[in-house]
Amino acid sequence: MISKVMQAAINEQINKEMFSSYLYLSMAAYFEAENLPGFGNWLRIQAEEENEHAMKFYNHLLERGGKVELKAIAAPKTSWGSAMEAVSEVLTHEQHVTKSIHDLYEVALKEKDYAAQVMLHWFIGEQVEEEANASAILDNMKRIEAHDTAILMLDHRLGKRKED
Repeated sequence: MISKVMQAAINEQINKEMFSSYLYLSMAAYFEAENLPGFGNWLRIQAEEENEHAMKFYNHLLERGGKVELKAIAAPKTSWGSAMEAVSEVLTHEQHVTKSIHDLYEVALKEKDYAAQVMLHWFIGEQVEEEANASAILDNMKRIEAHDTAILMLDHRLGKRKED
C-alpha cells in the first residue's frame, strides 16, 4: 500500500505531466499556424509522450492500491513572440519538470517508498534526454537565427521525427 503522502505527490505529478502535454499541444498549434509543420510534429509527439508519462504515474498509483485524484489542468499559453521564444520555453519547462521529478524522488526517499524510487529512476533518465534534446534544438536555432531560411531546414528535420 502506498502512503497518503506519496499518493498526493504522485497525483500532483500526474497533473504536471498532463499540463506539459497540454502546453506542448498548444505549442504544436502555434507552430502549425506559423506554417512550421515540422516543429508542430515534434511538439505533437512531445505532447503524446507527456500524456504517456502521466499514465505511468496513474498506473503506478493503481498498482500500489492508491487512489488517482485528477485535478483541473491549467490553460497553457497559446502564442509566442517567435519560434526561438517557444523553443526556449520548452527547455525551461523541461528543467522545471526535472526539478519536479527530483522533488518527487525526495518524497519517495523520505517515505522509504522503494517501489516509487525504482519507478522514478526511469523518469530521471528520461528528463536527462528531454533536456538534452530541447537544448540541442535551441542551440541549432541560435546558430541559424540570422538566416531565416535555415529554420526551414530544421523544421524539415523535426518533421521526420517518428513516435518511438
